[in-house]
Amino acid sequence: MSCAISYYLLFVFPGCRLLAVELTSSNTKPVVQEFQSVELSCIIKSTVTPDPRIEWKKIRNGETSYVFFGNKMQGDFATRAEILSRTSLVIKNTTRMDTATYRCEVAAPSDTKTIDEINIQLTVQVKPMTPRCSVPKAVPVGKSASLHCHENEGFPKSTYSWYRNSEPLSADSKSKPHNSSYTLNPTTGTLVFHAVHKGDTGRYSCIATNEAGFAKCEEQEMEVYDLNIGGIIGGVLVVLAVLVLITFGICCAYRRGYFANGKESGESYKTPAKPDGVNYIRTDDEGDFRHKSSFVI
Repeated sequence: MSCAISYYLLFVFPGCRLLAVELTSSNTKPVVQEFQSVELSCIIKSTVTPDPRIEWKKIRNGETSYVFFGNKMQGDFATRAEILSRTSLVIKNTTRMDTATYRCEVAAPSDTKTIDEINIQLTVQVKPMTPRCSVPKAVPVGKSASLHCHENEGFPKSTYSWYRNSEPLSADSKSKPHNSSYTLNPTTGTLVFHAVHKGDTGRYSCIATNEAGFAKCEEQEMEVYDLNIGGIIGGVLVVLAVLVLITFGICCAYRRGYFANGKESGESYKTPAKPDGVNYIRTDDEGDFRHKSSFVI
């Protein structure tokens, strides 16, 4: 039987040579750290077309863009990528934005099956940045305290561990000291003391870690102090005594007239005396007061 058969019968008859382009890869899920180089493997396993057309596409967040098209690199890949061994793609100085699915497409017009493609999932890992740590400076004995640690640059997402005086604090309840009462969440980086005691005083630091590396924040001091109940009561009593003395002094001042009104009341007002030798009379014609002098002989 002739091997010159249609596309639909290619896989029916063993022994016939399949004239179909076929791709393979040595690694379909490469992982690289940011700023390093990576090879996206795309290998033509079989073809009879002497010069097949090669294309690379990038698929990120549902959007597709060209990486290699028309025998040349596209966009920002023009200065930091190249084709290796005819079909593989090498990306230099990778960034976090290169994390995506890359599709290698080969068109071989001389083959019965003229097109094949393969997807490569690239992951660019990013080291954590120095985490932001929040530690209370002073907490009274028996009170709760929350310590926070977070960074949002690392990829994959970081996990967090806390240290007191350079000694790790375990998230496992079985490994905690008997006198400690805290909860540590490695995912959120939150360390909560439910009721601090004097032994919790110390220098606290946090480390953010992922597959690409780790970063540490500076140590911060947390002091746990005793509440001076006697001193607080004494202070309250002193304040009350001062208020009583002030009130007593004001009352005494009122009684002694220190706060009396300086204005004279209406009852104490006296009509000014008439000047000697002047009598005021009213006449019907004048309609006003006039005065006349009188002489006493």
